[in-house]
Amino acid sequence: MHSSTSSPPMLAVGRGVAERPRPRTPYLRLDVAVAVDRYRSLRALIGAAVHYAVKANPHPDLLGALAGEGCCFDVASPHEVAGALAAGARPDQLLYSNPVKSRHDIACAYADGIRLFVVDSLAEVRKVAAVAPGSEVLCRMLTSGDGSDWPLSRKFGCAATECAEILRAAAGLGLRPAGVSFHVGSQQRRPDAWAEPIAAAGGVFAELHAVGLQPWLLDLGGGFPADLEEGHPPLEEYGAAIDAALATTFGGRRPRLVIEPGRGVVADAGTLVATVVAVLDRGGTRWVYLDAGVFTGLVETLEEAIRYRITTTVGGPVGPAVLAGPTCDSADVLYQRNPVLLTLALAEGDLVELHACGAYTTCYSTVGFNGFEPLRTELVG
Repeated sequence: MHSSTSSPPMLAVGRGVAERPRPRTPYLRLDVAVAVDRYRSLRALIGAAVHYAVKANPHPDLLGALAGEGCCFDVASPHEVAGALAAGARPDQLLYSNPVKSRHDIACAYADGIRLFVVDSLAEVRKVAAVAPGSEVLCRMLTSGDGSDWPLSRKFGCAATECAEILRAAAGLGLRPAGVSFHVGSQQRRPDAWAEPIAAAGGVFAELHAVGLQPWLLDLGGGFPADLEEGHPPLEEYGAAIDAALATTFGGRRPRLVIEPGRGVVADAGTLVATVVAVLDRGGTRWVYLDAGVFTGLVETLEEAIRYRITTTVGGPVGPAVLAGPTCDSADVLYQRNPVLLTLALAEGDLVELHACGAYTTCYSTVGFNGFEPLRTELVG
């Protein structure tokens, strides 16, 4: 294992005996090969082009390995565009998926050669037409997010009826109406969650065909699950359900397909390794304080939305525990409503590992809140 940033090793403590030097915690242990294998599985799932969502984990080694496999990328900012291009991707392999963006960012992406943008309003269509003339646009359609651990329906997306209107307006402004995009929510546990939005997208395609337009692309978004607590159906069930929905809606006129997995590619490739700082009894509840927490990349534990599988270096009988991070902020608490089960022998200096943490941890980590450094990455291999 080698580190992507320099850091001195330290001796393990907590059992009274010095162990072999180990990397200073907290850190994300990332196995890029696991992410590449998952990319290959998703690529074969339904015959869609895979655009890895760079926002999930933008580590250069990961992006480079995926680009080497021919992976495309879902980008949402000029910095993500630069990262994907530096990794070896071509501009025509990038889909700018942020539905609401500044003119400056659109212009930067256009200058870099990107010609496919997502919109979800007439105002955004006008911006794209003004600074990225002749580009192709997908309209983001709203979904409920039901069945997902992390819904994405609060901020983006419009009704199917609005999608058709927006894409017609795009054509009138010299843009190419490519089709429809949607997202069923991150860590989607229902394989049939894609059926309703696919059917709604089929209605949009039909409306556009009726006025002489020829949409050709359907972006099925992400949502493919990682191995979190409570598990999920086999990936093959997702592929079968999506394939059936596409057959029902489009028959033999199936459009070209895109998926945008982030968590589904990289989450299972990463393990967040933390050290126990203290174990305390507070009013009859066991609290385990770690050197990692909400501000060290575990933002998705807020409201207990994402529940990671957790293991420790110590065995024996288990009991409930609330986890807390190292900062002084009272929001830096994990799983207080539904405590996790951890070995009762856990003590200061022991290691705790949170699994399926490869996505949305290093990129969510603060730049140094309370003086604690951002979560770094240790690469396997």
